Amino acid sequence: MVSKRRLSKSEDREDTTKAREKQLSKKTKKSQAPGEVEDNDNVFVRLLKISGIFLKTGESQNQLAVDQIVFQKKLFQTLRKHPSYPKIIEEFVNGLESYIEDQDNFRNCLLSCERLQEEDASLGTSYSKSLIKLLLGIDILQPAIIKTLFEKLPEFFFENVNGDGISMPRLIISQLKWLDEIVDSKDLTTRIMQLISIAPVDLQHDIITSLPEILGDPQHAEVGKELSDLLVEKTLLTVPILDVLSSLRLGPELLCKVRQMVMSKLSSVRLDDLPVIIKFILHSITAANALEVISELRDKLDVQHCILPSLFLAPQIKLNSKGPGSFLSQESSGQNCVVLLFDVIKSAVRYEKTISEAWIKAIDNIASVSAHKTLDLAMLIIIYSTNTQTKKHIERVLRNKIRLGCFQEDLLQSTFYIHYVVLKDACPSILSLAQSLFHSQDQSVISFGSLLYKYVFKFFDTYYQQEVVAALVTHICSGRDAEVDTALDSLLELIAVNPSAMRLNAVFVKGILDYLDSMSPEQIRKLFYLLSTLAFGKQQEASSHIQDDMYLVIRKQLSSTVFKYKLIGIIGAVTMVGIMAADRSESSQVTQGRAALSSERCAQVTSLLQLVHSCSEQSPQASALYYDEFANLIQGGKLAPKALEWVGQTIFDDFQDAFVVDFCAAPEGDFPFPLKALYGLEEYSDGDGIVINLLPLLFSQDLAKDGAQKTSQESGQKFVSPMCLAPYFRLLRLCVERQHNGNLEEIDGLLDCPIFLTDLEPGVRLESLSAEERSFMCSLLFLTLNWFREVVSAFCQQTSPEMKGKVLTRLKHIVELQEVLEKYLAVTPNYVPPLANFDLETLDVTPCGTPAVSAQLRKKGKKGGKKQQKVDDSKISCDTLPKEDNSEYDPAPSDKSQLDKESSGMEGKMSVSLQNYHTFFRELDIEVFSILHCGLVTKSILDTELHTEATEVVQLGPPELLFLLEDLSQKLENMLVPAAKRVPFFKTKGSRKIGFSRLHQRAAQEIAHCVVQLLTPMCNHLENIHNYFQCLATENCSVADGPALKVREYHIMSSCYQRLLQIFHGLFAWSGFSELENHRLLYLAVEILANRLKQGERDQSVEELLSQSFSYFQNFHQSIPSFQCALYLIRLLMVLAEKSRAPSQNKEKIASLAKQFLCRAWPPAEKSSVFNDQLHALLCIYLEHVDSTLKAIEEIAGVGVPELISSPKDASSSTFPTLTRHTFVIFFRVMMAELEKTVKGIEAGTAADSQQVHEEKLVYWNMAVRDFSILLNLVKVFDSHAVLHACLKYGRLFVEAFLKQCMPLLDFSFKKHREDVLSLLEAFQLNTRLLHHVCGHSKIHQDTGLTSHVPLLKKSLELLVCRVKAMLVLNNCREAFWLGNLKNRDLQGEEILSQNSQESAADESEADESPQVSQSGAAEGGDEDEGDEASDGEKQRESNESDDSSE
Repeated sequence: MVSKRRLSKSEDREDTTKAREKQLSKKTKKSQAPGEVEDNDNVFVRLLKISGIFLKTGESQNQLAVDQIVFQKKLFQTLRKHPSYPKIIEEFVNGLESYIEDQDNFRNCLLSCERLQEEDASLGTSYSKSLIKLLLGIDILQPAIIKTLFEKLPEFFFENVNGDGISMPRLIISQLKWLDEIVDSKDLTTRIMQLISIAPVDLQHDIITSLPEILGDPQHAEVGKELSDLLVEKTLLTVPILDVLSSLRLGPELLCKVRQMVMSKLSSVRLDDLPVIIKFILHSITAANALEVISELRDKLDVQHCILPSLFLAPQIKLNSKGPGSFLSQESSGQNCVVLLFDVIKSAVRYEKTISEAWIKAIDNIASVSAHKTLDLAMLIIIYSTNTQTKKHIERVLRNKIRLGCFQEDLLQSTFYIHYVVLKDACPSILSLAQSLFHSQDQSVISFGSLLYKYVFKFFDTYYQQEVVAALVTHICSGRDAEVDTALDSLLELIAVNPSAMRLNAVFVKGILDYLDSMSPEQIRKLFYLLSTLAFGKQQEASSHIQDDMYLVIRKQLSSTVFKYKLIGIIGAVTMVGIMAADRSESSQVTQGRAALSSERCAQVTSLLQLVHSCSEQSPQASALYYDEFANLIQGGKLAPKALEWVGQTIFDDFQDAFVVDFCAAPEGDFPFPLKALYGLEEYSDGDGIVINLLPLLFSQDLAKDGAQKTSQESGQKFVSPMCLAPYFRLLRLCVERQHNGNLEEIDGLLDCPIFLTDLEPGVRLESLSAEERSFMCSLLFLTLNWFREVVSAFCQQTSPEMKGKVLTRLKHIVELQEVLEKYLAVTPNYVPPLANFDLETLDVTPCGTPAVSAQLRKKGKKGGKKQQKVDDSKISCDTLPKEDNSEYDPAPSDKSQLDKESSGMEGKMSVSLQNYHTFFRELDIEVFSILHCGLVTKSILDTELHTEATEVVQLGPPELLFLLEDLSQKLENMLVPAAKRVPFFKTKGSRKIGFSRLHQRAAQEIAHCVVQLLTPMCNHLENIHNYFQCLATENCSVADGPALKVREYHIMSSCYQRLLQIFHGLFAWSGFSELENHRLLYLAVEILANRLKQGERDQSVEELLSQSFSYFQNFHQSIPSFQCALYLIRLLMVLAEKSRAPSQNKEKIASLAKQFLCRAWPPAEKSSVFNDQLHALLCIYLEHVDSTLKAIEEIAGVGVPELISSPKDASSSTFPTLTRHTFVIFFRVMMAELEKTVKGIEAGTAADSQQVHEEKLVYWNMAVRDFSILLNLVKVFDSHAVLHACLKYGRLFVEAFLKQCMPLLDFSFKKHREDVLSLLEAFQLNTRLLHHVCGHSKIHQDTGLTSHVPLLKKSLELLVCRVKAMLVLNNCREAFWLGNLKNRDLQGEEILSQNSQESAADESEADESPQVSQSGAAEGGDEDEGDEASDGEKQRESNESDDSSE
């Protein structure tokens, strides 16, 4: 208020000064010359002269001969002492009125007076008031002067402003400002409001804005009410009225009324008026209503529809323009209003902590993902930049929103497009926020931080682009895998967004080369791709320094003897070759000479590849890595034909010389086993075929390890490792495939040629082999399997029936050899297989699990043995897989038992799973799964003259199907299912990407598209398996009593069923379907499923297709063979339901299906630790989806558990067969957790709620307390540690929920529903007593796992005592409250004696207090009935805590 007064005075001075400098009036009086002293001898003029003012005519100002205060004092005394007082006042005013009838005189009186020359030195200021202002400062004259001014003012309503720029109405109004005292403020207020009602709009605006300077504080309330009424009548005055109301001292009721009125019109106001309106709303906020007001303001303030619609109409122009600034100039006025609007908001959140906290809380409270707006994100950034105290809070809110998927890239992009100008000022804070998000442990949060960097780089100027690149380089050098990966991906994206800007900052990126040691192979690959793109782009001359540094680093690393550094050199060189020799013929529209690979560039590529080859040929691992990296480069289709031609000329001959021999020319040597050509698919009668020379090469490698390598090198012979067989073949076939457009006829002999091996079936001689021989056989089997896996990957897409048949045969060989390999591994402890994946950080790799450990655990029982088999796909980091997947990695448990029987006496060593050795197998390409399309394949068998001799029908059998499905499910889990939600703080050795390097070179969208293409064959297989189990159910045959072959087939089919459901679930749970670009893919997927149910209908909506897909999978529930399959089916249905816009429609179906599975008797083999975890998950799903959780809990606890109690020891509940004595703890824990979760969701309610709402909530709480009582009483029967632990943990949470949610309800329901409240409290009192007994039991048994929960539980029970007492006091029943002593008892109700001397006293205490206290409470209470009932209901519960506290 003070600042405004000073401002207005300065404005006043400016007005008067201007008027002094300009001509006041062109008219002059005829009677007097300009500048002469007024010589009229009336009372008005005479008294002014006496007091010290000389009136002037014309242009001259009135002269003040004395000080202003002296003048006022003199005039006041002259008037008061005049003989005709108070009549003299009337004469004086009449004289004034007659004098100001002349407009020039009136203007002179309104303008400041001129001080006489001799007075200037003595005065402290050069500013002097006008004559009217001086007269208004005299109390006895003020009312009359004000009346005169208001009567005079209407004469100037429609007068135009003269050439001197002075507006007479404004000048008159300015006289009323900042008066020292107002004699009759009420009259002045009335006159002003009357004037406003008749004045023109412009003058109304001026008068309203002047009100705070005119009126005193006592008149603010009255004026505020008048202005609020005027606000309804005249919307044109909204801005000045709200501006004034913000400056007046008004009551909260009036402010609330005006605010609601303004808020209702917020969506229809003009953009120019918005800043003032928002300022008023924010000014009217108090701490009590801040959250409510901000939430409403956030809902109704829609800024994005007010500014720049062209931004949304022309997104392509935006992207191609230099920046959004070109669009801002089109609507600068609108944008200026938005800037003013956000300036108002910034000021409010900076200086008002209440507003900033309320705005953050309002955003945090938004539940729906779709309800979030660009304004929310912009406001969080603005508050983050303006208020340092809220930074941690905002970061926490942002992280939560990102994890929930509320803030995604499209929302962030829209925020930058719409609020570009506002965010520009907050750019340093955005960079700080992005840096903070990068340090998160959650990958989704880190990704959002990278998006902030991306859009800052895209939208803002060169300075901030440099800051972004420097920040990302810092993250890359941090050493944290998640930060490094995301920062590298961000830099790659920035190159795509703005390559020229990235080249300007290439010097920062080049510095990362100093930190290669701490990077993984994938990160090294990204970095060299990034640098190569910058170095060999369009402006190569400017990037020559990058090329030099890259060549230097690559040569240095290749020459190293350490594999880690050689790996860096190989990956860097091959990646750089990919950019240098890139095929630009299709994408570039330049001339043919420039599009083709130049001879100079081709020579550079050739020399670099020769350097890599020469530096890696002495190391099998380095050679294999080189072949794999080069193969990945060719598979990406990025190599120019000229470079590809040179590569193809050398690869074919080298492969043939190294690994292929003639069938008739068998190698000679002292091999440890007889040499045989096995697994040939063609008959070679004349011996003209070829053979893969595997066993001799492996034997030569072992000899080299024993010390013969030096002699072989000295003799000049080239050493070839069988480890390079599969990588080299992959490079060969990809080169041939790329050169011949997918045709592999040139190398098809490698598909059916045999391999030099030995007899692989162990038979009885397995135990007689030495450890070295067993290791040799294991290595031979691994190499053979990897060869077959690469062969299948190579020829899987060939279309001829012969090729398809041979591929299926090879697939069958893989399955057979895996079974043989398991037998060898079981008797070969501490064996380390040859490497199959070479992009590793270290060569010191061992399998995740060893047979020795498994054998030890197996002695503890089958349950422990299976748990030990839970391993990840990674061979370095033994991260556990999801619990529901673990039991199925061993697809045929019965088959394992068959193998156990075959190997007598070795049961303790047979718990070997090839999943432990997953990364020692070659990765299958995603194209391999096209084999799932195969049905029956007729393969021709040719004679020597290539005539068809016979035909053979080949089909995909269950073991081969299971092999493919297992691999596909692992790929989906690794690619589409997000990694661990929290990134480990310490860097782990290896990652989940090891063994999936080819997979991760493809986009998740591409993988999802491939799986969608496989939906039809997978549905065929799913239906066939469903029919298989339906037939078994119809025959009603027992698989367990059948032959071993039948048992094996049953378990394989069951595993296939589970894997298919797992694949479907992994596909539809992919978060990418929520992105707009993938909506079409989702539509195609659900359309395929819907057509399985009903064909022929087209152009259906996604909702209809999702509903039909849900029904399609729901139909499979009857044939589910295992509990794990049941869980995956339920989760699949949940995912489909979540995709729908109305997921609640299928909620009841999911609950019904879950209950059916809980009520089904499953095979005894299912009872394991994995089964317990799955049961926990399914029971949670059932209770979360059922219509009434409380009724469902009551049914299980009230029906199923009594059946279990009355059944024999090993039996189960008849209603719920999954409920046994072993699984009771799972049921109990889940029911307690869901009960607590349910009551926590009940709103506490308010006294304003209707009586019906109060009654419904009381009924609900009665049900909840009844369920709680039933569950607690079960502890007396099932008193295991786990049950008691759940009882204490969730019992405390239930008591806390009762305190927060139920007690407020009882406060205002006690008088109207006294009986219901008392019965509820009586029932709950028994529960708290039982909780007290559990506490005593845990103490007497000294169980630390239980006693740790006792203090918190007792604290909650003590709070309950105080809270009940407060409720009784509130309802005038304080006398009914009393405390007694309660004995410590165990679960069975037996007293726990701590001191014998206190035994008798304790007995009397509990026996005698109850009737006495209740009677006294009834007699003395204000309401006898209430007091009596309340005391009976509360006495024991309060006494619980009295005894607790005494302990």
